[in-house]
Amino acid sequence: MIALLSSGSYRAGMDPDDSLSVSINGEHRRVPGGINLVEMLNELGLDPGRVAVERNLEVVARSVFREICVEDGDSFEIVHFVGGG
Repeated sequence: MIALLSSGSYRAGMDPDDSLSVSINGEHRRVPGGINLVEMLNELGLDPGRVAVERNLEVVARSVFREICVEDGDSFEIVHFVGGG
């Protein structure tokens, strides 16, 4: 089963001068500047080993998550896998 990432604020009280504007599953959010994809997923409470990520309409290989720096204006689609029947 695949579940879309739920909405919510990214980080309360974040200084907007140090943040980037991104879209995650169609929702505009502010995220800290200077983070990579693994760090962003961890902040969202997601296990990087259990998600599929598309960045700016391109699927990102899990093997390069740490190499991908989040940039202002990026658009992400993130799905995570959940168990159940």
